[in-house]
Amino acid sequence: MQTQMTNFRQNGQGFSLIEVIVVMVITGILAAIVASFITTPIQSYADTARRAELTDAADTALRRIERDLHSGLPNSVRIAENPAGSGIWYLEFLPTKGGGRYRAELDGAGGGDILDFTSDTDSSFDVLGPTVTLAAGDQIVVYNLGIPGADAYVGMNRRAIAGAVGALNNVGYTPMAGQPFPLESPGKRFQIVATPVTYVCNPAAGTLTRFWGYPIDNVWPKAAPIAGASSALVTTHVSSCQFTYVAGASERSGQVTIRLQLSSANVSGVNETVSLYAEVNVNNVP
Repeated sequence: MQTQMTNFRQNGQGFSLIEVIVVMVITGILAAIVASFITTPIQSYADTARRAELTDAADTALRRIERDLHSGLPNSVRIAENPAGSGIWYLEFLPTKGGGRYRAELDGAGGGDILDFTSDTDSSFDVLGPTVTLAAGDQIVVYNLGIPGADAYVGMNRRAIAGAVGALNNVGYTPMAGQPFPLESPGKRFQIVATPVTYVCNPAAGTLTRFWGYPIDNVWPKAAPIAGASSALVTTHVSSCQFTYVAGASERSGQVTIRLQLSSANVSGVNETVSLYAEVNVNNVP
C-alpha cells in the first residue's frame, strides 16, 4: 500500500510555472490577433448605425416641418435669425384648419347672408358649398397677402369666431369697430386658423423645438421660450441649421428652404455628421 502511494505522487506532477506563462503569452497573442480582425468591423458597424440614426432623426424632423408648412395660411410664413449671426433660426406660420367660399352676392330671390366688405358691423356670412367645422378660439382670415392692411398677424383681415361652433353653413364672427374686412378675395375664399406654430433651431443647445398654442401677434422676430406656448422637442444633436424663404408672387407658391445638420461623436471622439436639405413649396394663393 505504501509503494502504490509513492508511485502516484511521483507520476502526478502538474504544469510548471514556465509552462503556465508560455500558455498565457500565446493566449494573449491569439486574443490580440482576433481582436485586430473584429474591432474594425464592429466599430464600422457602430459608426454606420450612428449615421443611420442621425439621418433618420434629421429626415423625420424635416418631414414634420414639411407637413406643417403644407397647411400654412398663404403668405403667413416668416423667418428670422435671432440674434443676428447667432445661428439660431425661427420659422413661424399660421396653420389652417379648413376654409371655404363665402357668399358675396344675394341669391335670385334676394336672400342669403353675404360677407359685407363695406360694413364694420357685419358679423356673419353664408358658406357656399360644404359646411365648415369651427371650434372655440378659431379665427377666420380673408385674402391674406402678408402686407400692410392685409396681414393676419396684424389682424385687419382676421376675425374671431363668435356664436355657434361645429359643422356650419353660416359663420358668425366678431366685427372690428371702424374696420370692415379690407380686401375681397378674387376667389371668394376664406381660411380658418387657430394659433401660430414656430420652429426654433438652436445649434448652441443642439435642439430643434416646435412651439404652438400661443396667441397670434405681430411680434417679430420671436425669442424662445415663447410666452404662453406649448413646446415639444423635435430632435437633438443639431450642430447647424438655416431657414430661408422666398415669398414668390401672389397666385403662385413660395418656397421654404431648410438646411439641417446633426452630429454625434463616435467611440473615438470623432464627430459623425449628416446634412440634409429640403425645399418645401407653400401655397401663396390667398
